[in-house]
Amino acid sequence: MAYRDLKEFIARLKEAGELKEISRPVDPHLEITEIADRAVKRGGPALLFTNVTGHSMPVLINAFASRRRMELALETDNIDAIAAEIDALLTPEVPRSVLDKLKMIPVLARLQDLAPREVRSGPCQEIVRTGDASLDDLPIITCWPGDGGPYITLAQVFTRHPEKGTLNIGMYRLQKFDSRTLGMHWQRHKGGAEHYRVAEQRGERLEAAIVLGPDPAMIYASTAPLPEEVSELMLAGFLRRKPVETVKCVTVDLRVPANSQIVLEGYVEPGERRLEGPFGDHTGFYSLADMYPVFHLTAITTCRDPVYPTTVVGRPPMEDGWLGKATERIFLPLIRKTLPEVVDINLPVEGIFHNFAIVSIRKRYPGHARKVMHALWGLGQMMFTKYIIVLDEHANVHDMQEVIWRLGTATDPRRDIEIASGPTDVLDHAAAIPDFSGKLGFDATRKWPDEGYNREWPEEIVMSPEIKARVDAYWDDLGI
Repeated sequence: MAYRDLKEFIARLKEAGELKEISRPVDPHLEITEIADRAVKRGGPALLFTNVTGHSMPVLINAFASRRRMELALETDNIDAIAAEIDALLTPEVPRSVLDKLKMIPVLARLQDLAPREVRSGPCQEIVRTGDASLDDLPIITCWPGDGGPYITLAQVFTRHPEKGTLNIGMYRLQKFDSRTLGMHWQRHKGGAEHYRVAEQRGERLEAAIVLGPDPAMIYASTAPLPEEVSELMLAGFLRRKPVETVKCVTVDLRVPANSQIVLEGYVEPGERRLEGPFGDHTGFYSLADMYPVFHLTAITTCRDPVYPTTVVGRPPMEDGWLGKATERIFLPLIRKTLPEVVDINLPVEGIFHNFAIVSIRKRYPGHARKVMHALWGLGQMMFTKYIIVLDEHANVHDMQEVIWRLGTATDPRRDIEIASGPTDVLDHAAAIPDFSGKLGFDATRKWPDEGYNREWPEEIVMSPEIKARVDAYWDDLGI
């Protein structure tokens, strides 16, 4: 059953023993970050600060900071089960009997839950402020000592393409400049940035709505690397098994999730830029200050007694790592649609997702590993990946001890390295040229004679199943 709103998810976290309420006074300037960072690195619970200095609004953080909490957020016992459902939708079997047709009913019903449903009113507009709306009322945290100011970090930014009318929902950081303006950190590869580019070329302001605290499936959906033609609202509807209800904003022509805690309405003017940053980013380093568009506030609408959701990024592991891990599992079927030879993939948290990809494949022909590398570099946001390691199908890509062992024993650096160039993440400070860097692939698969390997490839050392079973039978008696 879909969560009604973020508060219902908070109640579920508490019920599951995954939430710690903190009632002592805590400063939103750096203190919340320090507590949240210590908690996530120790495998601690989600945190709800109910006594934030200078504010009456509670602050929620680390709500997604573990595999278990991601499963609770997406209402599943196993995130891989969601991937299996997506795979089934992408490759439906043709019904051959009445029984097969009956089996299709749940699938068809699930598809009906994709499209959002428009409603006339919603909880997010129980309290409306326009002329006197002020960002000072929000407990916006300052994350790190070198940050350019306080930042909104867990917001969904809604915009429409000025010509096509398509909706984009993305999660972008927003620096608070003053009580009525925010820095809109639209990196050039993002959908929101494209909408703004078109609006600017037309000499038009771009309306935007910044949503804080819809239900957890909607929060996750805004982080997902979806194709341009697929709506984040549709993904959220699929995940929550219920359409997302949307309500029209008060001062801008956009619709937002009706169950949201807080909505900031406003616009971005063409040609206007302001210095944004620095910001302590998910790379573990500060991204440098640069010129970015400015969001002007026209209204703040909220539900009664709203909760302010936020997150902190920095040196991994952090909360965003688990959002990324969910994407790794959920989007694996989509990767396989393009690359059916892919068995599994691991985007290590330590590699901040766009630095490393470890993939296992069913190798069928010479040079297959290199073909997969280049295909991944040409696939959506995988274009940002700097290092790719390709392993044989029986390898466990999630066991880093095994990965390093295979990398060391199955490669000749002079033969098995593929060097390329391409786009890199805007935040990659190591790139010699902004947004463009080298790529490095490692073919750690078993080499074949028709790949120029004319020696005998040795067999791996593995104990026979009979002996393993025999020892398993009396292992506990050994007391080891």
